Amino acid sequence: MIVLKATQDKVLSVLQSVAGIVERRHTLPILANVLIRKTGGSLQLTTSDLEIQIRTTAELDGDAGNFTTTVGARKLIDILRTMPGDQTVSLESSQNKLILKGGKSRFTLQTLPAEDFPLVQEAANFGPVFSVPQKTLKSLLGQVSFAMAVHDIRYYLNGILFVAEGKTLSLVATDGHRLAFASATLDVEVPKQEVILPRKTVLELQRLLSDAEGGIDMQFANNQAKFSFDGMEFVTKLVEGKFPDYNRVIPKGHRNSLTLGRTTLLASLQRTAILTSDKFKGVRLNLEPGTLRIASSNAEQEEAVDELDIDYGGDTIEIGFNVTYLIDALGNMDQDMVKVELSDSNSSALMTIPDNESFKYVVMPMRI
Repeated sequence: MIVLKATQDKVLSVLQSVAGIVERRHTLPILANVLIRKTGGSLQLTTSDLEIQIRTTAELDGDAGNFTTTVGARKLIDILRTMPGDQTVSLESSQNKLILKGGKSRFTLQTLPAEDFPLVQEAANFGPVFSVPQKTLKSLLGQVSFAMAVHDIRYYLNGILFVAEGKTLSLVATDGHRLAFASATLDVEVPKQEVILPRKTVLELQRLLSDAEGGIDMQFANNQAKFSFDGMEFVTKLVEGKFPDYNRVIPKGHRNSLTLGRTTLLASLQRTAILTSDKFKGVRLNLEPGTLRIASSNAEQEEAVDELDIDYGGDTIEIGFNVTYLIDALGNMDQDMVKVELSDSNSSALMTIPDNESFKYVVMPMRI
């Protein structure tokens, strides 16, 4: 039976859309496979790592009829990548094997039975569906995902907090040293829901979401989230645990503030970062009326000093920061101007976009 027949670029893009979560090495060999289910003329591809499951439906020609199997996802992709994009390829089933043909090439691949593929058990009690444009969600994820923790023992920090309430969707990420908050307005009112999406899910969504205006439907249950977009269905486990109260972390009423060009500040920080030591990424900011001085030094007694003329008339402050945390935030914004608010040399700094409440970034100072 011919399971599918289409051009290489079409088959490859469908496979790549589901294969991002597939690990090359897994305790369960079948999880390295993609589940192929053909029903009539419609083809469904599913992958899983037991915590996330991605399913897409595609119309790829071939014989009509019902058929299911599983085959190595990465191997299939690696083979397809070596073929020209406009070449017609076909996948045929033959005695527990799949034969991939393209031009004069032929590859015989081993399969594993579809009934052994462990599908994620979907929650029975999903909340109401609400939708946002893909572009909006992609932008929100981009504004906060860099602040997620990596392998933190406080497992609830290894992800992003989603808060949907009323007509607002807010995303928050923190690693304990900094916190990023971004929000957007929804078209519909939704009951209050708070969930923590795991790091791997966030990275996968960022990979799959497009800048299109098309919507992404979301639903949350106690221990699962479900996303539907572009003919794909994405189900993921949630991180259990209590996320820190981010409202208490975001400082209010700072005495001193300055507004300056984002790219100017970013370039200055990138220059001074060159002479920080690898372990100790500290830079000193000296703020005084009219001037911002950024300085760094390292174990070889080298130092960098950069001065910016600024419109500022507040207190004189000397404060230290991990320069990477500042560069991350500025590099993930696309606005022209940034507002920096400070209280004193021991308190956290707040970075925002002038006249825009939708983005806040808090960074703790460090001793230098």
